Amino acid sequence: MINKTELEALVEEGLAGTDCFLVDVQVSRDNVIVIEIDNEEGVDIDRCVALHRFLESKLDRDAEDYELEVGSAGITSPFKVLGQYKKNIGNEVEVLTKDGRKLVGVLKSADADGFVVTVTKKVKSETSKRKVEVEEDYPLGYNEIKYTKYLIRFK
Repeated sequence: MINKTELEALVEEGLAGTDCFLVDVQVSRDNVIVIEIDNEEGVDIDRCVALHRFLESKLDRDAEDYELEVGSAGITSPFKVLGQYKKNIGNEVEVLTKDGRKLVGVLKSADADGFVVTVTKKVKSETSKRKVEVEEDYPLGYNEIKYTKYLIRFK
């Protein structure tokens, strides 16, 4: 079976000098390899083909047969790495916490420890009969959530 750690190192080598980053590497028991990459602007087919060819040149099909798929992380897929969080700062996201809360708001910041989502709520005002919008920041650790994903809205 193909070693996932070695494969991740090869992918990082293949992405060196580009604006792309590794999102995920999956290797099944029957050596089906699925690699997801991303970057700030989105990944085009030429970048995927270049990485595919690089990996093909480094892997020995005679020693071990495999199937290789290189693609970009899907827009509706949950975030898996910090690079995806940083890419989406300022965008609207949906977060499901492990305690069952669903937060919809704007991703304000992200670092290695966690991220902050700003949620806009309507609350009753003491000075007015109408509800007013109030923004509240929710700092979250990656270990507190089930998923975070980009929110697509059609208006």
